[in-house]
Amino acid sequence: MNASPSQPHPAEWTETQSLLPTVERDLPAGRHQFHKEQLMAQIREDLRTTPVVPARRNPFLRRTVLLPALACALAGAVVGGLALTGGGDGNTALATGPALTTRVGAADARGAERLLDHISLAAADTSEPAVRDDQFLYIASKVANTYPKTVDDKTTVVSEKLHSRQVWQSPDGRNGWLIEPGNTSEDGVTLAGPNPLRSAYHRLAQLPTEPRALLRKIYQESDANRDPEVPRDQAAFVAIGDLLIESYPPADLTAALYEAAAEIPGVVAVDDAVDAVGRHGVAVARLDEQNGQRTEWIFDKKTYAFLGERTVQVEPDGTFKKGTVTFTIAITRRAVVDELKEVPGQDG
Repeated sequence: MNASPSQPHPAEWTETQSLLPTVERDLPAGRHQFHKEQLMAQIREDLRTTPVVPARRNPFLRRTVLLPALACALAGAVVGGLALTGGGDGNTALATGPALTTRVGAADARGAERLLDHISLAAADTSEPAVRDDQFLYIASKVANTYPKTVDDKTTVVSEKLHSRQVWQSPDGRNGWLIEPGNTSEDGVTLAGPNPLRSAYHRLAQLPTEPRALLRKIYQESDANRDPEVPRDQAAFVAIGDLLIESYPPADLTAALYEAAAEIPGVVAVDDAVDAVGRHGVAVARLDEQNGQRTEWIFDKKTYAFLGERTVQVEPDGTFKKGTVTFTIAITRRAVVDELKEVPGQDG
């Protein structure tokens, strides 16, 4: 399931212009248990080491991570500066232009099972390198968010400039690193924590690979952790998507995740979708009927390799017009490396 690196050529991106600071909005629900775990680990460490003076919040922890709804969010993978979806004061520097928009692809409910079957077979046939305990999983991506910005009581919808992101994660989830310009320093920030991450390779390798058993496990975790306002099926779909983005599921688990997704009500196939760097593909998607946003997993039309994910407003909600892309990510490289902060193809 390795996506080939592509140079950014976002066919959908519009010209950018300088805009003023943002206000927050509600997050698309159903992701980020990882973010909660990282945040709580940091809070515990802060309380242990500096019980009187609060520690400065890591720059990659956007303010959206602290929203109340996030505390009940579903288990997820390491994504988007620990909050790929939604905006906040933490990414003001990246808010540089008008909203990213796209053509809303046609949805086919009957084609979803057949498409997921093809994708699952392709994933199962993918060779993967063995991962030693002393190695790191490396994932590079291009990402951007869209959110409302209010200045003098006037609200406009703006998008970040598409920017790069690199994550390293140890197989046990106890050690990692993030570099995301605008959200971290040039050298990046640590993702180390006292507890293994839910998206860590070792934990993923322990999940069941029988699709129905896997789906029961996903629903079980969803029911225990999700915000009550998040539709149950949507939470499960988003949880699977999170595991496809910034984690490294074994091939048999990846295939099982796609088969499990085919059992979730409301999943559709989309005839055309474009990832963050302009690559066209087919998509597996599901509409969140509460906010009118459709989460789309994008795959190469020929190889069915996973390219990325985006969230599209398919039903206007008073803030976002139809066709607004509220979140987009393209995976440009996945690899196993020997050292933390080692970039594949370069000296470590």
